[in-house]
Amino acid sequence: MATATFEIGGMHCAACAVRNERTLRKIPGVRDANVNLGTRRARVEFDEAAVSEPALRDAIVENGYEVLADEGAGHRQQAREEVRAARSLAFWAIALATPVVLLAMSDVALPLTYLGRNASVWIEALLSSAIILGLGEGFHRGMLLQARHLAANMDTLISLGTLAALLYSLWGMFVGSPHLYFETGAVITALILLGRYFEARSRGQAGEAIGKLMELGAKTARVIRDGEEHDIAIDQVKVGDLLRVRPGEKVPVDGAVANGSSSVDESMLTGESMPVAKSPGDEVFGGTINIAGAFQMTATKVGQDTVLAQIVQMVAEAQGNKAPIQRLADRVSGVFVPIVLAVALTTAIGWYLVTQDVSQSFVPAVAVLLIACPCSLGLATPTAIMVGTGVGARRGILIKNGEALERGRKIDVVVFDKTGTLTEGRPAVAGIFAIKAGVGNDDVLRVAASLEQMSEHPLGQAIVREAKDRRIPLATVHEFANVAGKGIRGSLEDSAIAVGNLRLMKEAGVPVEGPLGQIEDCEARAQTAIVVARNGEVIGIIAVADTLKGDAEAAIRQLRADGITPIMITGDNRRTAEAVAGQIGIDEVFAEVLPQEKAERVKALQANGRRVAFVGDGINDAPALVQADLGIAMGTGTDIAIEAGNIVLVKGSPLKVIEALKLSRLTFKTIKQNLFWAFVYNIAAIPLAAFGLLNPMIAAGAMAISSVSVVGNSLRIRRQKLT
Repeated sequence: MATATFEIGGMHCAACAVRNERTLRKIPGVRDANVNLGTRRARVEFDEAAVSEPALRDAIVENGYEVLADEGAGHRQQAREEVRAARSLAFWAIALATPVVLLAMSDVALPLTYLGRNASVWIEALLSSAIILGLGEGFHRGMLLQARHLAANMDTLISLGTLAALLYSLWGMFVGSPHLYFETGAVITALILLGRYFEARSRGQAGEAIGKLMELGAKTARVIRDGEEHDIAIDQVKVGDLLRVRPGEKVPVDGAVANGSSSVDESMLTGESMPVAKSPGDEVFGGTINIAGAFQMTATKVGQDTVLAQIVQMVAEAQGNKAPIQRLADRVSGVFVPIVLAVALTTAIGWYLVTQDVSQSFVPAVAVLLIACPCSLGLATPTAIMVGTGVGARRGILIKNGEALERGRKIDVVVFDKTGTLTEGRPAVAGIFAIKAGVGNDDVLRVAASLEQMSEHPLGQAIVREAKDRRIPLATVHEFANVAGKGIRGSLEDSAIAVGNLRLMKEAGVPVEGPLGQIEDCEARAQTAIVVARNGEVIGIIAVADTLKGDAEAAIRQLRADGITPIMITGDNRRTAEAVAGQIGIDEVFAEVLPQEKAERVKALQANGRRVAFVGDGINDAPALVQADLGIAMGTGTDIAIEAGNIVLVKGSPLKVIEALKLSRLTFKTIKQNLFWAFVYNIAAIPLAAFGLLNPMIAAGAMAISSVSVVGNSLRIRRQKLT
């Protein structure tokens, strides 16, 4: 199956989106089609053996719409041109409609009469015709294109209403009717064109996240080839290139530091303002900003493989997909326009039967057509999703689809995998305890680290890192030996050294009765106790643990405050697991769980009626991430876990889980508000119009305002606090 994504022009209401969806889905070979009114993007899954992408685009054109240019700089320019064109149409419509209204309302009589009508009426007729037929030509063209397919949309309602006002008034001029509605058609056209301008501008603001993300990337890179530096375009960088990044410059692509060190501002990825120290071997990401020193880096990912490019793609897909709640709005909108046409016709007939007056039956029918346009209904969901996903992207929270937002608001249990999620995922020295009199903590660390620098064991490397961080010089080791499963031995400064567990000490004949209590205390705190002995005597103990992330406790505390139950799941033994959980306030622990059992534990919670979010970062977490109601993957984890999650946290901070859930609730709340007011607006306004209680001009203005208000309400998400 292949996937095609393209932009559709000419859509102005949910009925347009529904019609294009249906057209695409009817094409043989199309598996699924999703048309989003807010982004105006179509995403189609299809069998390349049965249908081609050009055929899909042709179907949209035959349906009466446009297929716009591809995304990127060209598309953004096209969007800006659309806003400018909409502004121009609105300006001229208002400028020409103003004299029409003044002449009609003030009943001005000019000194010239022609064919029995004063010149003021002829001016009204000419200006109204220019506005309705000229500036509003797009409405009528859209109506005709839809009529060819026996369909109707928002253009149909506007075109019928304004043409009815114009044609009735022109007919009335020649038959001597006292009731003319030139100003009605002109003002309606002007108001709707003004509304479309505000809508286009607001939609651009709502969907600007992708454009801003794309602008974050560097445009050029300084490559070192054959010993010389050259500035090249970013798309010419290749994997393996050696690049130089100077202070204040953007990191051009993803890679690893080869030489030098610096501090890098990674806030565009993580949302965190604190710079991150970088030294040889550390990863750097394209689009981040080098703050302090210069460094050289080796490019490892370029083009669409970089983290920034993947974020752009993820946000684009999230904004293009629909939340399940939008399907209700789509179903309603799909049949709404035909129903409105029927109501308008019934209104006209009913008023004529009661009054026997064409004029009195005409005005309520036009009001029904105009007040009922389902534009706000179609914008309610996609605009909120666009803003919500954009806010998330800027804060390092990547929401893959609208469904994730809807799922996130219902969560009442969050299951955290321990390693790499609540903890840092790599061991670190948690404490040093000197046992022998006259020996300090630094002495214990120097002896142990001197031996461990010869080892590749993760616990040993944690001890070496600690010594380097403390700038403790290490000594040369002789007669080094690795004792599998127990520790290491060697000779240091003519002393016999043993570093390892109790089994190694027993094997070496080292008495441990004295420090045994300290060792048990370490184990009770979920720490691994490494005993350091010199010449057959214990001189100290080094406690090593997979340390908890700094904000893990705050995240658990906030979850509880929000009424959500935190649970920890791990393969560790129960004593260790409960010790870790106790440090951060988690009461419920699933310990000694095999990787394949994690999904089963999630399923068991769901069977008890719980709505579960699972937070993980490893390959073995992928089944649980998929099984959960909401899968939250740490961006610091494996590609498989990230692919399986509904939401990806770029930095991997537990507090970002809280932000993600709050953003989900806030976005979904906004969607419900938008849909409520859109439904209520139409349900309440149509009867008022049908009973003659709503002037067509007021109806047109209210319809335009409703669309803008929906977009404006969605934009409020930007101003809400998530922490």
